[in-house]
Amino acid sequence: MKKWKLKFKKWKAGQVDISRLDDRVILLNLYFTQLACLLLALILILFQKNNGLSSLLSITDPIQAVLWGAGFALVVLAADMLISRWVPEEVTDDGGINEKMFGRRPLWHILILCFIVAVCEELLFRGALQHWMGPYWTSILFAAIHVRYLQHWLMTGLVFCISYGLGWIFIHTGTLWTPIIAHFLIDLVMGCIIRFKKDAA
Repeated sequence: MKKWKLKFKKWKAGQVDISRLDDRVILLNLYFTQLACLLLALILILFQKNNGLSSLLSITDPIQAVLWGAGFALVVLAADMLISRWVPEEVTDDGGINEKMFGRRPLWHILILCFIVAVCEELLFRGALQHWMGPYWTSILFAAIHVRYLQHWLMTGLVFCISYGLGWIFIHTGTLWTPIIAHFLIDLVMGCIIRFKKDAA
């Protein structure tokens, strides 16, 4: 009987050239990572006492949740506009990933992507991990998974601050819908700016 062996020598790790990735690979990667976030979040939430999915997603004051979420998103977007105006482009460079993700995407698909990312990531980071790690360590982990920004301290710091702010508004309002709304709006506006800036030029 022939033994089956994994050949690890053929596997190589290294920096990926984003220009060589096609649209299908990028989308599959995004959907796969979001599915992994969702499954991990649901598993972790199952083990939380007094903090089940229904309590995380309960909402007593929808207007407050929308106002806090939209208000936080406006602050982040204003900060991003100031950074993009006063900071050299190479400092905010993400290697072209956002351009590949949103550059030619139709608006309906941008909406879907932003909603999926907001729900899955907020369930994992604010809904599950923050319960065990607190907002500070959760934000360090959140910044670390945004690998494309790690080469620039300013963008890593900004992602950390955004995450910490999302954790704070979640604690303040008591509903996960607040950071979901904020996350969705931030990604949507930035995605639309990337998508439509070429048309405006």
